[in-house]
Amino acid sequence: MKYYLIAGEPSGDLHGANLIYGLRKADPEAQFRFWGGDRMAEAGGRGNLRKHYRETSFFGVVQVLCNLRTIRRQMEECQHDVADFAPDVLILIDYPGFNMKMARWAKQHGLRTFYYIAPKVWASREGRIRGIQRYVDRLFVIFPFECDYFPRHGIQPLFEGNPLVDALAARIPNLPSPEEFRRRNGLDQRPIIALLAGSRRSEIRRNLPLMTALARRFPEHQFVVAGVSWLEPSLYEEYLAGSPIRCVRDQTYETLTASEAAVVASGTATLETALLGIPEVVVYRLSWFEYHGMPLVVRCPWVSLVNLNLGRESVAEVLQSNLDISRAERELRAILPGGEKRQRMMADFDELRRIIGGPGASDRFARRMVELLKNHDS
Repeated sequence: MKYYLIAGEPSGDLHGANLIYGLRKADPEAQFRFWGGDRMAEAGGRGNLRKHYRETSFFGVVQVLCNLRTIRRQMEECQHDVADFAPDVLILIDYPGFNMKMARWAKQHGLRTFYYIAPKVWASREGRIRGIQRYVDRLFVIFPFECDYFPRHGIQPLFEGNPLVDALAARIPNLPSPEEFRRRNGLDQRPIIALLAGSRRSEIRRNLPLMTALARRFPEHQFVVAGVSWLEPSLYEEYLAGSPIRCVRDQTYETLTASEAAVVASGTATLETALLGIPEVVVYRLSWFEYHGMPLVVRCPWVSLVNLNLGRESVAEVLQSNLDISRAERELRAILPGGEKRQRMMADFDELRRIIGGPGASDRFARRMVELLKNHDS
């Protein structure tokens, strides 16, 4: 069968690649074409990569408004390419701003559509549920709590685990020891605290000043920023200049596994950190208007995926609009060795792993998709 996949971010590229590997196992005759990145190109053939996510990623209202003409042109380009390929199924991977429009177009043109990694409508933009109901044939979710959420809105999702577990299982055996990580990056023997400030320019600008101020309160530790290569080094240097904080790039898992605690912005990184067993504090700085307007637009009680999946507050969520570090300092001290919250948090992370499920989710999702397609055609 023929599969057309669309991913627009690094995480979607990773999960799309693992899904392609699974589809190859379940359907040895599978043919692929996709929008994604290098990982999907490696899994599905570089010649089948029609557009790299570096060309299609526009974050925030300002970026989107400034690039409306480009986005519209890319949408038309994608639609023409999907039509030319004539797939048996269009698989949309997260990236809802683009992919929900593609789902509508696919429905209008009679294409079967699977949505893999559902839009986070339980957090905001709940109106997208109507689009999922109308335009998506099957919804595949990766968080257990979504199995309760979507049926309340008339959608029966399919859950086979979380593909992030596969990504971690593949990486962990090849990670360096903490001593080797220190040696490679010129670090001393003080305990390490990881700083995950986000992967977008706006997140770095908001969160890194707060994290830098926090680091000054812990001179007995060394703080290491887990940076990303698609952001220019000068962005980090702007906020780290004059501080002892080090920045390493594209070594997030290496940094975390060498650390005894982490300070993490919200997002998938909160779940990755927990699954690696590293105690964490979630710290995110918002504008004054965002902070005070959150109750009006955010529909869920927590922002971290750890708390959402556990259904209770396990990791502290320090959301604020100023640079006051008093609460963040208290919460970080509480999860360091000897802190009153550390052991309970580690036990919570064990429970989280049981809830999320073990490795093999990508293969299980792929088998389910192939079965659905075969049963649909028979």
